[in-house]
Amino acid sequence: MSELIQTLLESEEKSDLRSFISELRHQEKKYFLRNDIINVYSEYCSKYQKSEEFCSSSHLAQLIYYTQEIIQEDSNLCFIIRPKIASQEVYRLTEDLKVEQMTVQELLDMRDRIVNRFHPNEGDLLELDFGPFYDYSPTIRDPKNIGKGVNFLNRYLSSKLLQDSQQWLENLFNFLRLHQYNGVQLLISDRIKSQQQLSQQVKKALAFVSSRPSNEPYEEFRFNLQAMGFEPGWGNTAQRTQETLNILDELIDSPDPQTLEAFISRIPMIFKIVLVSPHGWFGQEGVLGRPDTGGQVVYVLDQAKSLETQLQEDARLAGLEGLNVQPKVIILTRLIPNSDGTLCNQRLEKVHGTENAWILRVPLRDFNPNMTQNWISRFEFWPYLETYAIDAEKELRAEFHGRPDLIVGNYSDGNLVAFLLARRMKVTQCNIAHALEKSKYLFSNLYWNDLEDKYHFSLQFTADLIAMNAANFVISSTYQEIVGTPDSVGQYESYKCFTMPDLYHVVNGIELFSPKFNVVPPGVNENYYFPYTRTQDRVESDRQRIKEMLFTLDDPSQIFGKLDDPNKRPLFSMARLDRIKNLTGLAECFGKSPELQEHCNLILVAGKLRVEESSDNEEKEEIVKLYHIIDQYNLHGKIRWLGVRLSKTDSGEIYRVIADQQGIFVQPALFEAFGLTILESMISGVPTFATQFGGPLEIIQDKVNGFYINPTNLEETADKIIEFVTKCEHNPDYWQTISQKSIERVYSTYTWKIHTTKLLTLARIYGFWNFSSQEKREDLLRYIEALFYLIYKPRAQHLLEQHQYR
Repeated sequence: MSELIQTLLESEEKSDLRSFISELRHQEKKYFLRNDIINVYSEYCSKYQKSEEFCSSSHLAQLIYYTQEIIQEDSNLCFIIRPKIASQEVYRLTEDLKVEQMTVQELLDMRDRIVNRFHPNEGDLLELDFGPFYDYSPTIRDPKNIGKGVNFLNRYLSSKLLQDSQQWLENLFNFLRLHQYNGVQLLISDRIKSQQQLSQQVKKALAFVSSRPSNEPYEEFRFNLQAMGFEPGWGNTAQRTQETLNILDELIDSPDPQTLEAFISRIPMIFKIVLVSPHGWFGQEGVLGRPDTGGQVVYVLDQAKSLETQLQEDARLAGLEGLNVQPKVIILTRLIPNSDGTLCNQRLEKVHGTENAWILRVPLRDFNPNMTQNWISRFEFWPYLETYAIDAEKELRAEFHGRPDLIVGNYSDGNLVAFLLARRMKVTQCNIAHALEKSKYLFSNLYWNDLEDKYHFSLQFTADLIAMNAANFVISSTYQEIVGTPDSVGQYESYKCFTMPDLYHVVNGIELFSPKFNVVPPGVNENYYFPYTRTQDRVESDRQRIKEMLFTLDDPSQIFGKLDDPNKRPLFSMARLDRIKNLTGLAECFGKSPELQEHCNLILVAGKLRVEESSDNEEKEEIVKLYHIIDQYNLHGKIRWLGVRLSKTDSGEIYRVIADQQGIFVQPALFEAFGLTILESMISGVPTFATQFGGPLEIIQDKVNGFYINPTNLEETADKIIEFVTKCEHNPDYWQTISQKSIERVYSTYTWKIHTTKLLTLARIYGFWNFSSQEKREDLLRYIEALFYLIYKPRAQHLLEQHQYR
């Protein structure tokens, strides 16, 4: 990048750079984000009547393209440049256009001065740097391979098997000896005493099973294999056993990545899984739409069901039916004594449609009953998590009659609890963030002190650093969740380098090129969400009831608004009422477009109707705002706002009824990490318009099976929807085409079967990697513990003291 800047300064465009800088200074801003920079550049090109070629292809245009932020300090400008995904360079441009490269520390000091102009604290803050601790792990080189960590790790491990075969085969041998189920030895017994003997016995066992009928059940030849040193776990038939032994034989003789993954993915080593999701109202009925309760609950419940099914299948294929193996999945969440009519006050609840999947609710310790007996906002939850993890460990050990095999954290608080549990129980830890608040709230780290009373970001961001670095592997729903796009920073990438003025500097917060990151998108529950055309699977009475509720039912207790013309095409959205989900933005977009109102009705399913019914401050603000927009644009007769909580069955049917009316689903979030409602609407056959900020970019293929919108540009959003509606009116087949393409997209890529098969493969491979490199991770974990006890815990204790008086 320095070469580009130098070329620019040595070219005729130097005067253009000077003029552009002058335009920046006239803005009277200190901090320019990417959109600001592009807008100023566009205005500059227009003002000086620059050619189209200059605007897009000049040296200055290239510099603007790669510039992520510009900070103005005194007469100097700091350019934060992102030459490629997951990398950053920083340059200071002086008033006389001299260029100096800046260090990360200098950049963080400069950012601090923006906040503390009169009290700069340069040089006396804690610096956090996780970089040196990743030398135990191989790193990916090409940014396009980020998120494919398991593929890279397989290549690395198989190369080690070749380079240092003695040591790594010893590791593999010792790893195979570990596995048991309820005290019964699996895979190999102590009859096989070394990895050399293992290699010999594998060939003997192969010769034996290849002589048996392929479909002969394992129990028929079990004792023959045990005499050779092979315990249950190799297969349920002679053919399956032969396949597994053959893969191991190949792995020993000529290892390669595919063989390694194929073998380890068959090892029966996971029977007991914990999914940690502490905050919000976690239940199966009557909870969706409550504060902090939405897609995450749906995700975790569906994941639990699918994991149990996959674990049962894996155990059957491994030949463990004779051991009466019963895999168990526990969703660990919080017990809320004052449960407001939900089942959130029940300690144990079986997950519907499963044999052995449970919701285990553990209460918070009673520091102050006014807080701990009631729902607590996710932003206030932090002081209780350490003691919650200690209490949860006892409950989990009792339920499992031992320890689990895998712990999966969800969201920032769940991931911190997963870290504490995994550290105490020495179990493989997986993180799933869903969404990281740091990306949602602009300048949330820079101005954390101003936001601390409301959001407590110092605790949240510290918890994120702890959990994401401690995790054995991290699952994201999309690639951009990790490292963004060529012109936007990813959620995890935003933790690479940042400051929290007066608290600490993060010089290197996460190794983005670590193989711990894997993209594994979720599925959609096909029992509830399926195409509207599958009329044989729909219940007519449900369809009629939902149709009446959406368009005509008069029930002021839970529905606001009566439609003048219920037959207009429905423009539909369903989400929590919070600022990020931006339903008020969609209402304003609708209100500002008479043409959209002419063609469509706006139907919103969103939380509460009245401020006094809500306990969430952000929801209260959005309720007031939505009423104001309805009055401001006189949307009476054109909008329906349903403050209802839907069962899964009704939630699925609501999309199909919208599809019956050839409606449209709009997801207008200011940022969406993934977007389960997008999958739900698409599989139902509803053409979907979704935010271009976040995960929808990877779900939807624009204008093929859905459409992108910029929810901050209301006029453009309205125009895109109107264009679609107009095309549908002129060509009735157009709606059907997009509808069918939406359905096909989900079935090809986003099923829970694909998700859970991949997740369990990852858990096994990272379990092997963790076993092989455990000693090398200990220094990282000690560093993380220091961060927890010296930064997180004192701040959590301070917040707890504040809670005593509420």
